Amino acid sequence: MFRMTRARAIELATAYFDEGRFTADLARRVAIPTESQNPDRAAALHDYLEREIRPCLEDLGYACRMEANPVAGMGPFLLAERHEGDELPTVLTYGHGDVIRGQDESWRPGLSPWELRQEGERMYGRGTADNKGQHSINLAALACVIAARGRLGFNSRILIETGEETGSPGLHEIARRHGERLRADILVGSDGPRVRRDCPTIVMGTRGALNFDLAIELREGGHHSGNWGGLLANPGVILANAIASIIDAKGQVKIAELKPGGGIPNSVRNALARVRLESGEGAPEVNEWWGEAGLTPVERVFAWNTFEVLAFKTGNPDRPVNAIPPSARAHCQIRFVKGSDEKDFLPAIRRHLDRHGFQAVQVSAARDVYFPATRLDPEHPWALWCRDSIRRTTGTEPDVVPNLGGSLPNDVFTDLLGMPTLWIPHSYGACSQHAPNEHLLAPLAREGLAIMAGIFWDLGEPGLPARSDAAV
Repeated sequence: MFRMTRARAIELATAYFDEGRFTADLARRVAIPTESQNPDRAAALHDYLEREIRPCLEDLGYACRMEANPVAGMGPFLLAERHEGDELPTVLTYGHGDVIRGQDESWRPGLSPWELRQEGERMYGRGTADNKGQHSINLAALACVIAARGRLGFNSRILIETGEETGSPGLHEIARRHGERLRADILVGSDGPRVRRDCPTIVMGTRGALNFDLAIELREGGHHSGNWGGLLANPGVILANAIASIIDAKGQVKIAELKPGGGIPNSVRNALARVRLESGEGAPEVNEWWGEAGLTPVERVFAWNTFEVLAFKTGNPDRPVNAIPPSARAHCQIRFVKGSDEKDFLPAIRRHLDRHGFQAVQVSAARDVYFPATRLDPEHPWALWCRDSIRRTTGTEPDVVPNLGGSLPNDVFTDLLGMPTLWIPHSYGACSQHAPNEHLLAPLAREGLAIMAGIFWDLGEPGLPARSDAAV
């Protein structure tokens, strides 16, 4: 008879991978085409939760409840709970079962988004990295702890949604309606990439995102550039100059109100000092000269705000004609960290443009593209606890990142439900997330199973941060 030990839980987790059971489970899940951006995939979103995830959790002793999305036409939610004792801490785990469009025709020959295929270390398939592979690792780790200990040692709540890739419609309302079923002492989830492939990462929040449009409309229709060139103002040129007044040729933002107030906290700067970026095979090289002067590349992406032009259109780029276009439009984005006054971003841009003579440029918020910024201090008791757990499992000091460079609906957990959040990603930067040939690295999946088995084991042990110390 084996002893109930942490090592046993980790052993079971790695055996689950080595024996091919993880691959089999993930293959089954990848085969369900859960494209939340495709209205024709509504049944697949429901089937993923009802026929795939629900039976898995019920076998582990979870009581499961399907919830329709309060937003019409959007995918459902699965709420699950395993209650082991009123006196025990409660842990919430989150994942999303939806994926972006498969882009079937753009995958390399021999690959399909809906068929898991392993070539060397790479496990190809849509959702392997974002997010089916990652939440499959976490659910399996919970099962391994139950198998090793006979119980978790804490109360476990799980939320799986099917709309993250469309901005998580309905998630905030679900949290308001079912707050008592979702509140916990800590959220432990997995999404996004590690900072470095060969080093575990702890992420404690997300940068926010605000998308908006800059547009100028000067007249009806285009006019011949030979007859009217030099007589008619060109909206493309005016808009390009308006943007150049906001951000310069080296990526430095010129509007003070678009930068984080108070600069970078010392605890954040200290945590990032040991972190180095790793682009990975197939990823672009970092442009060291781009962005805010005086900051390291790591600080620019994890501790600062950025202004991006995502799309710019004037005239007909696909079929240019010799005509001065009547209008121009740019779709822009600000990624921002905690401590920014995002409510003043667009008014500040309006004031700036007016001061610089660009009154004709219109500023308008994009519909439904907004994520608040969240951040847990790197010296928070839960951050220190998680760092120790990962170090015990891997023998490696993890990278500690206050927030992702990207965005997730993390404010649901931090602001609405009032809990600290820990994200332990199992992917890496060059995974082709949101692109053809998306893949998960087998060594990272195996190590992720061990890390999460260790974390979930430790959550059932004494020595957790005191609840009075663990507030956000």
